Amino acid sequence: VYDGAALAAKGVVLVTINYRLGPLGYFAHPALSAESKHSASGNYGVLDQIAALKWVQRNIAAFGGDPDRVTIFGESAGSWSVCALVATPLAKGLFHRAIGESGGVFAPMQFLKEKKFGSSSAEDGGKSFAKALAVDDGPDALKQLRAKSYEEIIEAFDKQRAATWARGTVDGWVFPEEIYSIFAAGKQNKVPVIVGSNADEGTSLVAPGLIPKSAEAFKTYLKGRFGALMNDYLQIYPVNSDADVRDAYLHSFRDETFTWQMRTWARMSAKSRTKAWLYFFSQAPPRPDKNIYGAYHAAEIPYAFDNLHLTSLKPEKSDIDVANAMSDFWVNFAATGNPNRKGLPAWNTYDEKSEPFMEFGSSIKEGKSLSMKECDFYDKWFASRRANP
Repeated sequence: VYDGAALAAKGVVLVTINYRLGPLGYFAHPALSAESKHSASGNYGVLDQIAALKWVQRNIAAFGGDPDRVTIFGESAGSWSVCALVATPLAKGLFHRAIGESGGVFAPMQFLKEKKFGSSSAEDGGKSFAKALAVDDGPDALKQLRAKSYEEIIEAFDKQRAATWARGTVDGWVFPEEIYSIFAAGKQNKVPVIVGSNADEGTSLVAPGLIPKSAEAFKTYLKGRFGALMNDYLQIYPVNSDADVRDAYLHSFRDETFTWQMRTWARMSAKSRTKAWLYFFSQAPPRPDKNIYGAYHAAEIPYAFDNLHLTSLKPEKSDIDVANAMSDFWVNFAATGNPNRKGLPAWNTYDEKSEPFMEFGSSIKEGKSLSMKECDFYDKWFASRRANP
């Protein structure tokens, strides 16, 4: 579904890239930092993406592309990457617009050398991982690490599952500050953005075993997670019986992990006088189990790529309409920096006063103030976490 032919037929040159993942892409260690002229380690996956963008700048004209009109876009971890690239000063001038689908990096981040927000430093995490590889903490640690095969590294990672190795580290170089702080200060790369998320992000991401079985168990979980803000949570996601738990858990997971992230991205862009367009994807793909999964995480990808014909889905008219509109908006944005053109619904730029967003669902229409109470709650909760690092 990532095949670029359909978008290319609409007038773009489409490039997909690879970058290192997990410990191969985000492993930090004091010995690696010591050998770096920037005293940094742990953001190799981001540096791979920057290298790919530099390649595009050097070479894309040979493929009919315009190096002065480069748009980056990604979904989920790909959207984290887009957010990171908009934030890092190392990517300045390498792209000119950005699209983030279901993923921002505005929650508290991990720091290279400091323990913050209840998380160990990235270097301490790297030392722990080195021990899992039977590497001691002596002067030849780096030599021992480099003697390991990638198979050994991945096997150890699969056993440990250090999930923090995905979104980048505040290292003073690739990320001089947290991404939230970079945007709050208006220091990000000032490019127009399209950002948004889906209506049912959690249905395919949350394992049923993670959801508490009873309202009592859920409230115990909420007390530990939100503390004094638990009652504020329950005002927005009411739980009056065991039957309410699943919806409350999934809806709050969606809003914390995706809806709030994308609204924050749009808001911070608008505050720094950078144009942003916010969307909400509510079209449930026509799967046999659509009533269970709805507009699940990543459901929009074949629509944005106009690739429904490459899936096993049997699209209905509304699916085709959404795919046509999304892919047209994406291509218009890449070409001009504005998704709008004649023949498509008018999509207004985001502003904090009216908070417009485009809904891609059974009809394609503009709404106002997407999940306002829910996102306001997470504004308050994340602010409380930052106040107590």
